[in-house]
Amino acid sequence: MGDGGQRRRWEYCWVVLRFSLLLCLGEVSAQIRYSIPEEVKEGSVVGNVAKDLGLDVSTLVERRFRIVSGSKDALFHVNQNNGVLYVHENIDREELCDGNNACLINLKFAVENPLEIHYVSVEITDINDHSPIFPEKYQYLEMPENTFPGARFELQTARDVDVGPNSVRLYKLGQNAHFELQFIDSGEGDKIPFLILQKPLDREQNTKHMLLLTALDGGNPPKSGTLNITVTVLDVNDNRPICTQDEYSVTLPENALNGTIVIRVNATDADDGQNGVVEYTLGRTIKRKIHDIFELDHVTGEIQVKGQVDFEEKEVYRLNVQASDKGQPPTSVDCRVIIKIGDVNDNQPEIDVTSLSNTVSEDSKPGTVISLISVTDKDSGINGKVIASISEDMPFELKPSFQDNVYSIVTKGILDRELVSHYDITITATDCGQPPLSTFKSLSIQISDVNDNSPEFSQNPLQLYLVENNALGASIFSVSASDKDLNENAAISYHIVREGTQNDMASFLNINSDNGDISALKSFNFEILKTFQFQVVATDSGNPPLSSNVTVNVYILDQNDNTPVILYPVSANGSAEGVEEIPRNVNAGHLVTKVRAYDADIGYNGWLLFSLQEVTDHSLFALDRYTGQIRTLRSFTETDEAEHKLVILVKDNGNVSLSATATVIINVVEPKEAFAASDVKSSVKDEEENSATFYLIITLGSVSTLFLISIIVLIVMQCSKPTDYSSKYLQDVNNDGTLCHSIQYRSGDNRYMLVGPRMSIGSTIVPGSNGNTLVIPEHGSRASGEVRTIRLVTA
Repeated sequence: MGDGGQRRRWEYCWVVLRFSLLLCLGEVSAQIRYSIPEEVKEGSVVGNVAKDLGLDVSTLVERRFRIVSGSKDALFHVNQNNGVLYVHENIDREELCDGNNACLINLKFAVENPLEIHYVSVEITDINDHSPIFPEKYQYLEMPENTFPGARFELQTARDVDVGPNSVRLYKLGQNAHFELQFIDSGEGDKIPFLILQKPLDREQNTKHMLLLTALDGGNPPKSGTLNITVTVLDVNDNRPICTQDEYSVTLPENALNGTIVIRVNATDADDGQNGVVEYTLGRTIKRKIHDIFELDHVTGEIQVKGQVDFEEKEVYRLNVQASDKGQPPTSVDCRVIIKIGDVNDNQPEIDVTSLSNTVSEDSKPGTVISLISVTDKDSGINGKVIASISEDMPFELKPSFQDNVYSIVTKGILDRELVSHYDITITATDCGQPPLSTFKSLSIQISDVNDNSPEFSQNPLQLYLVENNALGASIFSVSASDKDLNENAAISYHIVREGTQNDMASFLNINSDNGDISALKSFNFEILKTFQFQVVATDSGNPPLSSNVTVNVYILDQNDNTPVILYPVSANGSAEGVEEIPRNVNAGHLVTKVRAYDADIGYNGWLLFSLQEVTDHSLFALDRYTGQIRTLRSFTETDEAEHKLVILVKDNGNVSLSATATVIINVVEPKEAFAASDVKSSVKDEEENSATFYLIITLGSVSTLFLISIIVLIVMQCSKPTDYSSKYLQDVNNDGTLCHSIQYRSGDNRYMLVGPRMSIGSTIVPGSNGNTLVIPEHGSRASGEVRTIRLVTA
């Protein structure tokens, strides 16, 4: 009694201390307690928690008012709209609680902004929904006929899972002439019925007595259970065993090994022979679970450990050991054994994590609460004291609460999802026992993205080489940008910057905003436009959106899309046809005339070659395939015809060659006629050449300007690219960088030159060229006055 009173005084002091701390700190309201009977209908109202806590009902949804206590909170449901607590599932008090103590379900309510924790207790009161039940329906007793009146015999105790007034309250014995009931307190709130002999038994009159024992509970109306008792009257064994102690008491540490001897019960019998041999059995009223933990040696009376002994499950075991002799009939005595269990540090701490959210925004400020944790230990005293900690080297810390063993995990540093997008926080709980036991629990935190990164292009500027005459609406290029953010913050759309001017080439381009594919709305012509640039802007879908741009430099590549144009001969009606007269007395090698042609393309597409497609006499004339000069191969004879027709084919060197033809009619005349015709033609040629020279100067001036710009752009590109880069424009070059093909042009005594790479002294501009033909005098095998030209493919 002294120990119990002192414990109650300590508990009372502890409650007063906790209540004072709550009033001082003011962060949690006083605990509210409701009471409901078990087996109430689902949906029954327990109480208005929000109203009783003084919370504003209109803010419950916004503040996420909810139950966060654990697994038992599924029995109840709180309505966030009005704060009313309802019964969610059927509640059976006998399943939830064991024993006569108050059945309390502690609920923990949380509200946010700011975070508050409120505690509500719901007491489940018992109803009379179970009848008393005896362990067995029949009990058989044997009594010697010389049993003295007043002898008592233990009967089965009825069990009723209901508690309080609904538990077993009354036993009634059926009417008889020899027996009555007597009760002994079991020490656990139960009464053990004993059958008391009132009158001596006479075996000769009645060998058996049939009795009916009825157990009634305190319900209204009461429920009952019955036990059929059969008493058999035996012959005399007049001495019963006697226990050396009325009550045995021992302390056993928990987790004792199986086979450990707890205590030995000893009883003696003064009789001789079999009537004095004592054997031991456990009382009939002992619960089945005690039989699973302890076993009794029937001969020695030793009680040994048989199963798991756990202090946290039960602290004290009370056993009735019956010592019986082997007389006929046997006599017995009940010995009381109390086994107290000593606590050892055998339980690891338990960690309960209440995560507000497993996702934290990367722009969260230090001090943001991300989770609440509580730690418990089933052990008692110093073995149940727990210290908690979390992983180091993380932007999180553990802050203790005003309540023991309750903590909050908060941010303590800046978060950056692009650096670390996920954290696994290890929570460690260690008790203070010897040796200490620890528990670990992982909390996974995902860092959510905010739009703090602009789209990025892998290269800026970008180079686009586009072959002219592209198909309208076809894709010509694609740009792509990446964004380190996620989801909509990384969803990129594209658009082209349009200046709105007349010469803005971007107006002829279209871009797919989803994938960056660029298509042209017009077909580009290299001969009109060689290069331009535009800008593409990549914008993400964040709020607010971020963007970046890239410059795209477009270089138009030449295609063989221009047919050679015959500059000479040209007739008055515009056809490529001319008449030449030469004296009959000219020698071999005489220059008759020169076919001049022009191709607007460049490179191989503009490199022209001449050939004879048709000639009346192959032995008289020869055509230089590079220069277009027509010369005599031999002197004329009297038998040669006076008129000769030559059809010259002029074609370029594109992959698919384009060509044109010119017709030259050569009339062989006598020397005097030739001189007269020469004077007339000379005056006509002077006028034509003067007119041609004027147009050539204008053409060459514009082409030379474009050529110089192209050379400058090419040099800049070559300097900004790796040394192993090969220009797409320069093909088939020698090791010294010069082109390996040439074309020749001549107009009378004049030679024309366009400045180009590796120009030598005396180089001239060829009339009718497209602005990129370099003419170099040739020495060696060719006749004096011939020139070699090199065509340079420019950007």
